[in-house]
Amino acid sequence: MSTMNAKIVHISIDRDWREVYSYASRPENMPFWASGLASGLTQDGNDWIAEGTLGTARVRFSPRNDFGVIDHWVTLESDLQVYNALRIVPNGDGCEVMFTLLQLPGMETEQFAADAAHVMRDLKTLKELMER
Repeated sequence: MSTMNAKIVHISIDRDWREVYSYASRPENMPFWASGLASGLTQDGNDWIAEGTLGTARVRFSPRNDFGVIDHWVTLESDLQVYNALRIVPNGDGCEVMFTLLQLPGMETEQFAADAAHVMRDLKTLKELMER
């Protein structure tokens, strides 16, 4: 497989990175800011189950860590597995939240751009929640 086209979608948040990580890394909080998981997540062992427009998805998160990593693997009913790299890193008194979006094989350029816009909306929602 060749390297996929990638786009890093990021936003600055005026709040300590540890507080943002603590909130954003809890699966039970994700429906409040990650619209793709708006239906909520139900824990199933080490995985979390989400119902969405593409059907049932199984989500596995990286273990909690001291590095701001919230990577997660999403497995759809079709067995397609998508790796999502999500990082929160210090930036002065605030932080940067960065999501690496990959253009999957067969994904049209317009859909990739729409996905990037969707991720940005979610990051803006997280920013609004964290800066209240």
